[in-house]
Amino acid sequence: MQRGLVNPSRPRRPTMIDVARHAGVSLKTVSRVINGEPTVATELADRVLAAVADLGFRRNDIAANLRSSEVSRTIGLLIEEIANPFYASIAAVVAEIAATHNTMLITVSCEEDPEREKSLLLNLCQRRVDGLLVVPASQDHSYLRREVQMGMAAVFLDRPPGQLLADTVLVDNRGGSQSAVQSLLAAGHRRIGILLDSLTVFTMRERLAGAQAAMATAGVRYDTALVRDEVRAPADAARAVADMLAHPDPPTAFFCLNNRITVGALEELWRRGNDAGLVGFDDFEFAHLMPRPFAVIAYDPKELARVATDQLFRRIGGEQGWPITRVLPTHLVDRGIVDRGVAA
Repeated sequence: MQRGLVNPSRPRRPTMIDVARHAGVSLKTVSRVINGEPTVATELADRVLAAVADLGFRRNDIAANLRSSEVSRTIGLLIEEIANPFYASIAAVVAEIAATHNTMLITVSCEEDPEREKSLLLNLCQRRVDGLLVVPASQDHSYLRREVQMGMAAVFLDRPPGQLLADTVLVDNRGGSQSAVQSLLAAGHRRIGILLDSLTVFTMRERLAGAQAAMATAGVRYDTALVRDEVRAPADAARAVADMLAHPDPPTAFFCLNNRITVGALEELWRRGNDAGLVGFDDFEFAHLMPRPFAVIAYDPKELARVATDQLFRRIGGEQGWPITRVLPTHLVDRGIVDRGVAA
């Protein structure tokens, strides 16, 4: 190839100078927008972001311009709480897959605090990670829009983002809950106590909607007196079950919308020697060894993590296209020790 000619098989990567020329602004303005400085006028910031999108100026291009290197070989994972086995299994899978890509994982926990979530995610962006995996606590992620527009790869799992278009991997919360309540109705139960965490959480809303749909299909009235929310810990669940059983017309079965609630309900029913029906959403370790029969809506959290992480690395690798949403199936599984000590 003659010197001075551009190799057509390797198109030139756009630079910040190109972005500035395309947007009709100064190079300094482009730099300030890229660095997230809040003092840039909205109109100018919008012009820069539009130029970024038009030219295909990716986050990795930004990193190359800012520090003369390519990718950081680092991704960030935000989870709700490190102590929860569900999130620990997700982190383990993400770390394993990241290692195969010669990439380091930074795991942070927001402890279900939306403001802490925002601070942690923006901090990860400032560290120039190549991508984000997010189990969100908040319902508004518009603060990440600029980062995504500039090419930050982001995949949400377990819960969708709010006010942001991004790849998402979910489980079938509504369908799983519908099958859970259908199983209790098929066993003859008509008064079913429902215990859930906060309705501000996407999974809780979806699971409650599934329970309501099952009752509506069966022609069973949905009784709000049999619903308890803000049940966050096993001790809360035990108290809620005790309170509901003290009612003159108590539930004959319970549906628990996450594994921590299920554990507390099991404990209280076992303490009382009560044989009420019970189905919980989310499987958990040693569920098959519980001293009484019950059922769970199960799915594979490792598959959830694998699908989300694989999608993130495809985006980091340059895959384009409209954000996708994947929904993984759930299934009803018998748990607890039944029939003379044989595990279901």
